[in-house]
Amino acid sequence: MSKRKSAKHKLDRRMGENIWGRPNSPVNKRSYGPGQHGQRRKSKVSDFGLQLRAKQKLKGYYGDVTEKQFKRTYSDATRMKGDTGQNLIGLLERRLDMIVYRAKFAPTVWSARQIVNHGHIYVNGVKCNIPSRRCDVGDVISLGTKAKDMALIIEAQSLPERDIPDYVAPDGTEKVTFTRVPKLDEVPYPVTMEPNLVVEFYSR
Repeated sequence: MSKRKSAKHKLDRRMGENIWGRPNSPVNKRSYGPGQHGQRRKSKVSDFGLQLRAKQKLKGYYGDVTEKQFKRTYSDATRMKGDTGQNLIGLLERRLDMIVYRAKFAPTVWSARQIVNHGHIYVNGVKCNIPSRRCDVGDVISLGTKAKDMALIIEAQSLPERDIPDYVAPDGTEKVTFTRVPKLDEVPYPVTMEPNLVVEFYSR
């Protein structure tokens, strides 16, 4: 299964941050942007530029979901009670591919999506191959029989740079339960995410 390292590295360098907290990110060696003019002094960014950057960073972190899908998630968040930014984070964290990633069934968001697409993930005992499926509190996500011995999954479970968050409760190494929808400060982002700026971007 492809890990799409180049795509992740391009996004890291464009944002100037190690978005996923991976030890092999090029930002760890070069904090400046890509290209021959990457080391030039940066000009002041406008409010629109900050909002756009916040949206690109958040969208990229979740596997670079399409603009149509991301905007639909934002629209759903606006219709819910409470803070729209918090609602947006909660909806993104409920994605099946993200729970697979949080459970350390996959080393990257992209590989988590691929594992789901290939039918290796079960939700409440039923095979599901839709990465964008929204899981509900109490749903049990488990690995299929073939997936248990896959090198990619064994590698992911041994990664030292991230832990399984509290809202994803493991039951052994092959099953987790989504216990609650997290708030922004509970999500283990390696960098600062600003969903309030994303809300401002779409509210223009």
